[in-house]
Amino acid sequence: MNKRKFVARRAVAWHRFEQLLDRLDTISLRRFSPAETAEFSRLFRELCYDLSLIRSRDWGRGLVSYLNDLVSRGHNAFYSSPPGNLAQVARFLAVGFPQLFRRNIGYFLTAAALFFGSLGITWAVVQNNPALATRIVDAQTLRQAEWMYSDHSSKGKPGSQADDEDWQNAPDFAGQRSFMAGFYVLNNVGIAFRCFASGILGGVGSVVFLLYNGIFIGALAGDIIATGHSEKFLSFVVSHGSFELTAIAVAGGAGLMLGNSLIHPGQRTRLESLRVRGLEAIQIACGAGAMLVIAALIEAFWSPSVAIPNPVKYAGGGVMWILVFVYLSTAGRWESKP
Repeated sequence: MNKRKFVARRAVAWHRFEQLLDRLDTISLRRFSPAETAEFSRLFRELCYDLSLIRSRDWGRGLVSYLNDLVSRGHNAFYSSPPGNLAQVARFLAVGFPQLFRRNIGYFLTAAALFFGSLGITWAVVQNNPALATRIVDAQTLRQAEWMYSDHSSKGKPGSQADDEDWQNAPDFAGQRSFMAGFYVLNNVGIAFRCFASGILGGVGSVVFLLYNGIFIGALAGDIIATGHSEKFLSFVVSHGSFELTAIAVAGGAGLMLGNSLIHPGQRTRLESLRVRGLEAIQIACGAGAMLVIAALIEAFWSPSVAIPNPVKYAGGGVMWILVFVYLSTAGRWESKP
């Protein structure tokens, strides 16, 4: 049987399964009638077989992508627990998010190349020629950043590493750190959200924000190190940077997914493609948001602490970078996948 005859024969079943999935967007699977539940189960098994057959015969990436999306939605609908369950959220972060991330890793690699590439290049260029920093970052911001990591920064400045034992021993120290954690969450999530949401502009917005943030951060880092503050700066950023910078690239990759769903809708209309692929992109962006919350807690309580020696921070930072890599590359690998 050739591709055209196969698609013509199976398209009705695929469309019916998609209708059932659309119903599940508004009601629970438990509210299906016994006949609908049995039909859903049968169509899901047939769809898995169809996807396997089409892949083995190499009948086109567009068709494979369409059926794979249906299988993914069907799997999530059939095996997921009721929404709003904290256990479900924990399971998503432990299993679902890293699985979804790996299935769409190409978008992340592209975003990481844009973000980390522009960051690294700008860092190297500005560190070698600090005068170029003022062409990227305004002079006042550069002075504030240099002062923050200098030996003359004021005691107790939130986010600095000044030797200020009185600040850390103050009765309201925990409250101050909690306030800064909230500030970091809002700031970092705002950056990641722009990298993600701007992907709706055909992915161009995500590319622009990834490059902009990479160049901006690289210019700041290069200038701070060029002015002789490398020890304080690197010991401060090495730990939370693992979660924070990676999450920005993950959010940018989710934005590229949004853009690609509009540019290459496959067998769907652009609106349908955005609805289906956009759901996966939103889930990935939510996972990035969780990583940014972790980064904010580290940045508020661990990174600025003068009680922790710099060698310990470097060692802890190395462990955290490894932890992020292992989490995204292996978590949920032994769980059932669609």
